[in-house]
Amino acid sequence: MAIPTRHDRATNAPLAGLRVLDLTRVLAGPLCTMVLGDLGADVIKVERPESGDDTRGWGPPFDDRGESAYFLSINRNKRSLAADLGIAADLELIRSLIAGADVVVDNFRPGTLERRGISPRAMIAQHDRLVWCTITGFGEGGNRPGYDFVVQAEQGWMAITGEPDGEPMKIGVALADVVTGKDAAAAILAALAARGLRSEPLPPEQRRLVVSLAASASAALVNVAQNVLVTGVEAGRWGNGHPNLVPYQLFHTSDLPIVLAVGTDAQWRACALALGLPELSVDPRFATNAGRVTHRTELVGAVGERLKMRSASEWLRVLDDAQVPAGRVRGVAEVVREEGGSPVTGMPPSVPGGAVYLPPPRLDEHGAEIRRNGWALPGRPPSYQTDRSER
Repeated sequence: MAIPTRHDRATNAPLAGLRVLDLTRVLAGPLCTMVLGDLGADVIKVERPESGDDTRGWGPPFDDRGESAYFLSINRNKRSLAADLGIAADLELIRSLIAGADVVVDNFRPGTLERRGISPRAMIAQHDRLVWCTITGFGEGGNRPGYDFVVQAEQGWMAITGEPDGEPMKIGVALADVVTGKDAAAAILAALAARGLRSEPLPPEQRRLVVSLAASASAALVNVAQNVLVTGVEAGRWGNGHPNLVPYQLFHTSDLPIVLAVGTDAQWRACALALGLPELSVDPRFATNAGRVTHRTELVGAVGERLKMRSASEWLRVLDDAQVPAGRVRGVAEVVREEGGSPVTGMPPSVPGGAVYLPPPRLDEHGAEIRRNGWALPGRPPSYQTDRSER
């Protein structure tokens, strides 16, 4: 599929005309700005000269142009500008881009921008339409570098992931970064919505947003955290089991592993009948989820033995007909083929209304254009780069 150039972008995209200055690197920040770009925003990504975003070197694998798969996965729908905050002319250029932006997203450590004479709070006070979101590792006052692995360890995720008698285990994708990036995008969109609903400028404190990996990760513990709050008992590792639902785990068939995700008593009765275990469907011990959790070992053992008698495809057909949530364990290669992932632009946008407008940029690919015309897009006059507050 041909990827259109920026000036061909549909004007009816949800965020068409919105300007986002991306001062982030690695994963959470770039994912946040990619979501905004997927929704139609014009995103300028500022990178270090020569090396660029850290993830440009995070490989192999690299594509045939030398771009890392990691960088490609989270940087589509952006223009790239290489700029050095230690050079006066580049610093002035960044200031002018801030003046013309609706949104700035950064993940610099505290004090870094301020030492260069760019204070987010001062910029917000000066430009009354500007929304500024900073993504941190451990909050606005912390100065520790924020990395997903450390956050997964410190915020309880590793303690509940893995086999009960095994080592604490990280999740197979940098999900704390992903959740944080999506939290940041949601916070930005909320501020923009609030700005649009008011006749007067939004107060500065509502336009200064700080999102942290630690806070997003701890909030994402959801029911596991609530179990601890209600019982006062430390959470443990359940492997592929579930602390609150049974049967809700991986089982082996005669050939391939499948998962069952029984969430209601009605689904359990349908599951027992579909598996040819009618006696379990009427057993009072298993009639409610609370009973099934109490008698987990007996029930899981009986279901497990039954599932070994037939193939995964046979069981999934029977369970699907009975409307019992179940699925086969699939590899990533199969998923990306089915979902239409692209070696250049990654997986399709997940946000409704999202689309792919530009491939991930080469380092400083749009630098000359941006230095010459600022925010003006190809085919539009340079006068388009006026301060947002003046329009």
